[in-house]
Amino acid sequence: MTDLDSRGALGAPAVQWPTVSPVNDDLLSPGARRGPRPGAAGARSGSSSRARVKPPVPATGAWRKGDPVGRRQFADVGTFDLESGARLPDVRVAYETWGTLAPDGSNAVLVLHALTGDSHVSGPAGPGHATAGWWESLVGPGAPIDTDRWFVVAPNVLGGCQGTTGPASPAPDGRPWGSRFPRVTTRDQVAVEIELARSLGISSWAFVVGASMGGHRVLEWALLGPEAGIDVVSIAAIATAAQTTGDQIAWAHPQLGAVRADPGFRGGDYYDAADGEGPHVGLGIARQIAHATYRSARELDERFGRLPQGGEDPFIDGRYAVQSYLDHHGDKLARRFDANSYVVLTESMLTHDLGRDRGGVEAALAQITAHALVVAVDTDRLFLPADCARIAAGIPGAEPLRTLRSDFGHDGFLIEFDQLGPIVADFLGERAGVRD
Repeated sequence: MTDLDSRGALGAPAVQWPTVSPVNDDLLSPGARRGPRPGAAGARSGSSSRARVKPPVPATGAWRKGDPVGRRQFADVGTFDLESGARLPDVRVAYETWGTLAPDGSNAVLVLHALTGDSHVSGPAGPGHATAGWWESLVGPGAPIDTDRWFVVAPNVLGGCQGTTGPASPAPDGRPWGSRFPRVTTRDQVAVEIELARSLGISSWAFVVGASMGGHRVLEWALLGPEAGIDVVSIAAIATAAQTTGDQIAWAHPQLGAVRADPGFRGGDYYDAADGEGPHVGLGIARQIAHATYRSARELDERFGRLPQGGEDPFIDGRYAVQSYLDHHGDKLARRFDANSYVVLTESMLTHDLGRDRGGVEAALAQITAHALVVAVDTDRLFLPADCARIAAGIPGAEPLRTLRSDFGHDGFLIEFDQLGPIVADFLGERAGVRD
């Protein structure tokens, strides 16, 4: 796969798009190293990018017992009765921490990841961690969430695939849960995180922050935490919603269908499949659908437009550059994630409704006592700015809605550090209420 364009199509405005490293596809900030744009002469000098040989995709990219642990720590938090009526025994949570918990416990911060994230918020890629920290510009020594001051905890979510109990984990009979893994809800996931907090001796979170799917759990934490005796002083809900919308459910539906329609999915029991024979095609297509909703129309049109992929002719059997870009993202996710977890977590997002059994969304938001920061992305076409405005309007202690100005759509919360960092740092400095 060639390095992707940072400048856009010929004649387009001089937008500094983040580029993608040809090695690991990590987003680089605008102004960082750039390679040739798709279709440029340098990209055409060789054969089609599809001709490059890659190793077969493993049946799952899940972390499994025996793999390098990396920075993970583990907590066994017991058996849970789920909202579905199922019972999930022997739940284990993988998590990472940074900083030192204050003697009075007043400086604890909880960071909650999005759909395909994990506990590795900050730190380099390496054994046990396929990618570098997904929010390391925001979390670390001297960063907006300064780990010299704050004790930061980041768990892998229930149903995930990076160490917390999920479909790839062993069931009581020793075999992977696979198709037998029960459905879980956002509230189930927060119930598990509450037990993790108790196991760590944390009775108060100074700050709970998350974006997208992580933002769902932030809002549930603001209600379930105090109910469980764990204070939540302040929260930040970023590029998220208080209730999954019909539009979001509609976008999720073909993603779930793509995974389940892959013959390699085998109904969810594919963990003994050879490399190249798992559900990577369906998972890759699901990711492509999702990724198109994560970015803005302007970015895709100006960054790629109708340019052909280098060395390929779309009028014969080749691709346009934007098709190659989506293929690349689909392949990358299939190599580092698990198809069952993608299904389980996507379905958990569909259950999200803060107002369920609480008198409706506005009634539930009005019950939140935490100071609240709510941040939208102006070009987000998955979690609309109106979804965020509803949260900010409904929480009594919310600051006025903050909006990131971005060409990158929903993924702006991962990219626009120069805007998001100061917003978070200012909120923490003024609103978290933690004694220096």
